[in-house]
Amino acid sequence: MTASNGRAGGFAAFRPVRAGNAFEETVEQLLRAVKLGAVPPGHRLPPERELAGTLNVSRDTLREAIRALAAEGIVESRRGRSGGTYVLKVPAPTETTGLRDALAELPGGLEDTLIFRRAVETGAAEAAAGRALEPAQRRLLTERLAAAETADLPDYRLADTRFHLAVAELSGSSALAAAVAEARLRINALLDSIPMLTVNLKHTAIQHERIAAAILGGDPEAARRAMAEHLEGTEVLLRGFLD
Repeated sequence: MTASNGRAGGFAAFRPVRAGNAFEETVEQLLRAVKLGAVPPGHRLPPERELAGTLNVSRDTLREAIRALAAEGIVESRRGRSGGTYVLKVPAPTETTGLRDALAELPGGLEDTLIFRRAVETGAAEAAAGRALEPAQRRLLTERLAAAETADLPDYRLADTRFHLAVAELSGSSALAAAVAEARLRINALLDSIPMLTVNLKHTAIQHERIAAAILGGDPEAARRAMAEHLEGTEVLLRGFLD
């Protein structure tokens, strides 16, 4: 039911997000509500305090997600008596055409790609953390980490890929490194087809640091967990733009 002040209820479209990738899941939840028509264009999202409580995220996380969608022209925050966050548009089908085209060309489709990537990249991180790394190998990882953190947007995807390939190289398995390279080729074709959210890149940088710290600290289980959490965030964003 839509209220006369332009506010749509929409609470049924939202569910609590899980810990670990709160920003990405919040973006996915907001996109889902807009695409489902639970909060149609011209209507206002539920009040910030209530929506943050429903999603079980902090208000800072919710605001970051709203800013990311505002940058894409999907929502707009207004001040004043009738202020709040209003939906401007439903993401047009043309915005995901490239993503769907990329999916159509992937062997095995989305699920096969995500399962493959999850298996090889978490395995590579675990293996790298279980090795006694030489100083040059440790420098390689820290240098690739720094390059990803300081890369400009046009160069970010390459720097991000090089960090992941460094992890794979440090696993000590050439076969595993080749598998990670194949996984990255597949996932990059998808990531290049969705908007690059600046706030998400900040979150990614934190996750990269956790992965590197676990590897350099020689903690295989922590490295696997950190990589799994990182990959899950990417999966959530992809599903958000596809649903």
